[in-house]
Amino acid sequence: MKCEVVAVGTELLLGQIVDTNSSWIGEQLAAVGIDSHFQTKVGDNPRRIADALRLALSRSDAVIVSGGLGPTQDDITRDVIAEVMGVELVHDEMVAAKIREMFSSRGREMPANNLRQALVPDGASTMDEQPGTAPGLVCPMVVDGVDKVVYAVPGVPMEMRQMVGGTVMTDLRRRAGDDATIASRVIRTWGNSESGLAEVLADHIDRLDSEGHATLAFLASGVEGLKVRITAKGPDQASVSRLLDAEEAEVRAALGDIVFGVDDDTMESVVLAGLARSGQTLAVAETISGGYMASRLTPAPGSHVLLGAVVATGDAVRQRLYRLAEVEVADSDRGSVAEAAALAEGVRQMFDADVGLATAGLSDTRRPSGEVAVAIATSSGVDTVEWRLPRDHDRVRQFSCIGLLDRVRRTVIAADGR
Repeated sequence: MKCEVVAVGTELLLGQIVDTNSSWIGEQLAAVGIDSHFQTKVGDNPRRIADALRLALSRSDAVIVSGGLGPTQDDITRDVIAEVMGVELVHDEMVAAKIREMFSSRGREMPANNLRQALVPDGASTMDEQPGTAPGLVCPMVVDGVDKVVYAVPGVPMEMRQMVGGTVMTDLRRRAGDDATIASRVIRTWGNSESGLAEVLADHIDRLDSEGHATLAFLASGVEGLKVRITAKGPDQASVSRLLDAEEAEVRAALGDIVFGVDDDTMESVVLAGLARSGQTLAVAETISGGYMASRLTPAPGSHVLLGAVVATGDAVRQRLYRLAEVEVADSDRGSVAEAAALAEGVRQMFDADVGLATAGLSDTRRPSGEVAVAIATSSGVDTVEWRLPRDHDRVRQFSCIGLLDRVRRTVIAADGR
């Protein structure tokens, strides 16, 4: 069983709205073992929508169309589906009554154009789920002698998810007659390149290609690290979970400590969880990163570990931290490991924390942009390192913070061993 996704809306092509619907639908299809090889975005143009639908139907058994079911003139998905089916639109009084009731229950007068949403291609049926005024449509048709189906759902994510999770998936599984399950697990890494990971895992990938029960793919995600996605297919969720567990164990064994998490883990959530397990608290001082680390830590689970953060861009604030660290830092040492060490120890003392972190750097002519120093202060001493990062300020801020948190993970948390 193959199912394509077609997202309708000129705003998607212009970048005014990000198409999260298609990715979510793709996840749902994979979860029930239905192959989806193509996703298409198309603007609000009847000829191009019709072309996209006909192409999708020529190579897939089912198509899920998202968007274009509203009451305005540019909502033409139902019209185009009727054209592709070769039928007329007919008025569905039950849908019309439901739309009228929605407006009256809210004490609002219904604009007449809302009744456009009660037009249904002849031979199609509406979905039971209708959280908004636009009904979802199930549109069976025969293409070159083969039974196929188009599902039309609104572009509003909440409405779309109810319909896809209900009627669409139930009907697709019935048509497929196959209860296979596909699931993925993402191994999150920091500290190697995409080509480096591929080289380390080359033999593993070759084995999977020959066995055919699972696949590996790489996704470079900037400050979120490099992701290794394991995808497995099996008769049920339990068997797929066992496959994923086995493959994850092999990937971890091959990659070692560059693996920092799985699926929804982030570097900050992993570090905060590790500190919480050992009963340690954290304080942060930032110069070059300008509050980026604090902005990552504060909304993360376990943020109670963070006692405080200082954006130490002003001289008075820096000097106070130097004094708390009982260290003098000359102007010539700004952005150096000496300053980073003083800031880390100073902020640790300021908040009486177990661990103090600091980022320091210069973006003027005294040092090339991209050179940063970071430090970790504990009661045992201060660990410092200098890095040369990509030469733009946003990436300097991001990579210095995530790199420093990764260093905490590998040193402070790993040394604790809990």
